[in-house]
Formats: sequence, C-alpha cells, structure tokens
Amino acid sequence: MSVRKALGQGGVFDQKLERFQPRQSQIELAEAIAGCISAGSTLMAEAGTGTGKTFAYLVPVLQSGRKAIISTGTKNLQQQLFERDLPQVARLLGVNPRMRLLKGRGNYACTYRLNQARASAEGKNPLFAASLRIIDPWLRRTRDGDLMELSGLPDNSPVWPHIRSTADNCLGSECPDFDNCYVMRARRRAQEADVLVVNHHLLFADMALKENGFGELLPAAQVVVLDEAHQVPATASRFFSQSVSDRQCSELVKDAKREAGEVSGGFNAIEEALERFEQDLRNARYHLCQDGDSRTGPLAGLLSHPDRAESLSLLQAGLANLAEALRQLAACSPGLEKVYQRAEDLSVLLGQWLGGDDAETVLWYEVHANRFTLNATPLDVSQPLQKFRQSTPAAWVLTSATLAVNRKFDHFKRATGLHDAQTLLVDSPFDYSSQALLYAPPGLPEPNDRYYPQAVLEAALPVIESCPGGVFFLFTSHFALRNAARVLQQRLPDRPLFVQGDAPRHHLLQSFREAGNGVLLGAASFWEGIDVVGENLSCVIIDRLPFAHPDDPVLQARIRHIREQGGNPFTEYQLPHAAIALKQGAGRLIRSGTDRGVLMLCDPRLFGKPYGKVLLRSLPALPITREASEVCQFFDKVKGP
Repeated sequence: MSVRKALGQGGVFDQKLERFQPRQSQIELAEAIAGCISAGSTLMAEAGTGTGKTFAYLVPVLQSGRKAIISTGTKNLQQQLFERDLPQVARLLGVNPRMRLLKGRGNYACTYRLNQARASAEGKNPLFAASLRIIDPWLRRTRDGDLMELSGLPDNSPVWPHIRSTADNCLGSECPDFDNCYVMRARRRAQEADVLVVNHHLLFADMALKENGFGELLPAAQVVVLDEAHQVPATASRFFSQSVSDRQCSELVKDAKREAGEVSGGFNAIEEALERFEQDLRNARYHLCQDGDSRTGPLAGLLSHPDRAESLSLLQAGLANLAEALRQLAACSPGLEKVYQRAEDLSVLLGQWLGGDDAETVLWYEVHANRFTLNATPLDVSQPLQKFRQSTPAAWVLTSATLAVNRKFDHFKRATGLHDAQTLLVDSPFDYSSQALLYAPPGLPEPNDRYYPQAVLEAALPVIESCPGGVFFLFTSHFALRNAARVLQQRLPDRPLFVQGDAPRHHLLQSFREAGNGVLLGAASFWEGIDVVGENLSCVIIDRLPFAHPDDPVLQARIRHIREQGGNPFTEYQLPHAAIALKQGAGRLIRSGTDRGVLMLCDPRLFGKPYGKVLLRSLPALPITREASEVCQFFDKVKGP
C-alpha cells in the first residue's frame, strides 16, 4: 500500500477512521519521509499546525518494516504516541510490529535503593512507613516498575528520593537485585523492539553515555524520527552539560553514610572526612547564598569575590579528602566503590572549573534561596550532534511545526550541524485569513520603558473583555506575569483567572478548559505543547517578543563566541531563537479547522524595527489590524447572531 493510498481520498484511513480528513499537505510530508527512509538520508521538515505530522511519519515508518526509534519532546507525548497513535496506525495498516516504550531510568523503581532506605534511620520515619503501605502492594503487582503507575503517593513523600533509579547510585551488574531490575528489564525489551518510542531526554542521555565510552542504551535502528525537533539543540546542550550542586553533595553524604554503615568499621574510617566535608558544604552555602536572591552569572564573577572563591576551594578540597577516605573502603562493596567514584568525579570537575575557563564551554552558576549549582555548558553542540548522526547509517527525520525562520532552515542546520539535510516546508491546511486576526495595538512605549507593563495591560483589557471565549496571556518573564496577575484580579472580577504557579500545569489547564471564558496567565512552559480546541481558547496575547534574557551567561558567552568567529550573533542566534519561540506561542491559538481567534502581539518592535518583518514572515499569513474596533467586530462574528 502506498502512502497516498493509505492517507488519500478513499484510502484506508479515510474509510475506517472517524473524522479523518485527507490532506494534500500530509501526503506530501509522508511521501518525503518515505523517500528519506528509502535513501537512508536526513530530512528536516516543518509541518504547519493541522498537517497531521504524526500520521505522516508513522505510516511510512511502519510500511518500511525497518527497526525504528521515534523520539518525542515530552514524556506525555511519548505516552500518547505509544498508547494511542502508534497502535491505531498499525491496526489500520494491518501490520503487527513489536512496539516498546522506554523511559529514562528515573522513571523506574529501584528495589535495591528502597530496601536500603527501609533499613536506615530514614526508614523509621512514620511518613516513610505510611508511604511503604502504598508502595509495597504496587511493587507486588507491577510488571514494569513504571512510577507513573504509582498513584496515591504524595508529592512530598520522603520515599521518592529512595525509590527512583539514578545513574549516580546504580550498581549495574554488581547490584544484588540486578536480575529483577526494572531498568534492565525495560532495556532488554527495547532491544527486541521493531518500533521503540523514547523521548529526547533519553535519546541524548544515551548519546552522552556513548560519547563518554559507557556503552549504548538504545538499540541500533534503521530509522530515527525526532518529533518536536525544535527542542533538539537545547536538549542536547543540557545533556552535554555538567554540574556540581549542593544537592549532589548532600546526596553523596547520605549515600556515603549508608554504604559505610553496612561495613564493619566503615563509618568510623570516613567519619572525620565526612564531618569536614559537611562543614565545607555549609560554608559554601552560606557564602554563595547569603543574599537570599535567585541569580545567575558567569562563574568568573562569583570567583571575583574572595570569600566565595575561598569557600569553593575549601569545598573542592573537602571533596578530594572525602574521596581519598572512601578510596580506602572502595573494595569493600560495590556501593562504596560507586560512592567513591562520585566523590572523585565531583572533586576533579570542581578543581578543573576553579582552575579557569575552557574555550569550548561556558562556566556559570545559579543560586536559588539556600541552593546553588555550578555548571559547564558547551558553547556549541552542532559538532557532537553531527558526529552522532554520522555514527549511524539510519535515516533521520526531524520534524516540528517550528523549524524554519523566515521560511528558511539555515538556523536549524547551524544549530544541529546537519548541513547536508534535505528540507521541506509544508504549510498548515488551516485558512488563517478567515479563522484568525493579528492585532498589534498602536502607541505602546518601547519595552524598556518603565510604563510598558502597565500600557500592555491597558491595551489588553478591552480585548479580553470583548473576547467571548478563553484567553491565554503569555509572558516572557515571571515577574511580569505576577504583576499582571495582581492587576487583573482587580480589573476582571467577572472572569475566572488562572495563574501559573498557583496549581500544577495540568490542573490549571483542566480548570481553564472547564471555565470556557477563563484567562490563563503563563510563561515558559505554557508557550508550547498545549492544545486547547474551540471557543475555550479564542485569544492569545503575547506581552513582548521572546528574546532570551540578555543577562543569561550562556547567551552572553555564545554571543561573544559568534562575534569572535566573525559572525553576527543577533541575526544568526538571537533573532532565530525569538522567531521559533514566537511561532510556538502564536501556535496555541488555532488548533483545528473550525477554531477562530485573535492573536495580540503587544511589542511595538514588531513594526518599528527592521527585524520585525522576519518575525512576521515566520508566522502564518494572518490578516493584520492596528484597530481595536476591528478586534471587537471579529469577536462579534465569532459570537454569531
């Protein structure tokens, strides 16, 4: 069966799938992917909202009969693909591949760690015992050990840190529970799969492991599909980053005490080193976190303060001293060997960073209340991504609704190093000229004006009041969001208001959908991956163009690096990132062929700066108005007679 016969007019999907509508854009995308699979090449494909890209890649993947890895942007999308979309397409095509779902190790229960915790002092905690009464029956009946199955365990349960498998404390084949390990069981099933569904975090964790020579988690595949591929550079950057945090240090102390306590005389042998290191950790927390503010910056700036630099030097020396004490016991048990290696690795890493900058990485810190993290992030992930791609003969498909900037893929090719990839841009089948309106209010001050936030709210209020359905108000900062929440609570007494941070994201979205005419204020995670269909979302307001914050130390370093290479950091990096983020935020508005709504972009730079044209050309072709009266007329038509 050809792709066209499957997805076209009168095809099997059209005949057997309720509400399926054949789309030429979907067929075009599916045929391009089929060609990529056949040639073993690389394809970058932007598929506008409503194209049906999931079916467009599943049909040729399953028809090819080749071993495939499909990677999604989030665990929720991964679950949806595995439980709903993949079985549905396989059934319609009449194929029966072995399909498996694989998550990162932190999603699986670790019985060895849990049993260790039972026997420790923490296991005597009444809350711990109460949690075990929920966990133990589940452990007796679970097949996969997937913690998503575990319901009823409170988020603040003290058991959570002790039941998750982590790379830091995994003993591998030395573990006494190895034969019954849920992680290893999931990996073995993954090796047998014809189609394996993962997420980007897991895919690039495996990539990082292979780079460090620790083996391969994922089976060799003949096809790799990366859905929501716009997230790939950022995800790869996180997995090629390294960190040293007070949390890691605290966990190291706990595990060292536990493992040493199981060896005769073990705790006495490391007690002095532990006490010194705990004091060094308290000292580092005091000097780094004494202001009580959340902040980030280059590590060099932190080290320019003598007391902070000295506290980190003492912390590194304390780590080295603890590592030496643990080395004397390492041969006593696999657990002590693992703890020793962690202490040694953290000591070496911190010592390298305190010794000065690395030309290939950005050294930076982040401090929140009584917590600190030191980080090393690569300036450029295109080379390791390119190397990863070249290491496999598999066909690669990278697809998303937001890959191109100004209808070109240059930025994404630079970011991934995949310069030889074929490209395809498939426009959305939606009729934006009749379904949507872009409103850019005139007369707003520049975003750096102190009165800008208030001016945005004054311009947005009449739009919100005239909107018959729900409104997403998206912000580029949490500070602006909280300020808007205070104002709108007073100015919109008759509209349900939902504010990010007041409840978990899925609860907020559910309440927003049920309200029908609510106003949801969101930042960051609310700009993408959210699907609200119909009148429940009739307006999206964006407070300002989503340029990355100029104080971000990684951004600052990458700007310097591009400039030193003779490039233009604004056009090559900052503007493309803003365009992709803007497309994601705007993409929340029209999610079906019957949706209608207004996109309000408040930032005057969209029309006042030359680069505004690039941003506008990156969006769907919406009719544009500067008149508030036309917005009211549009909403009147939406309401109907």
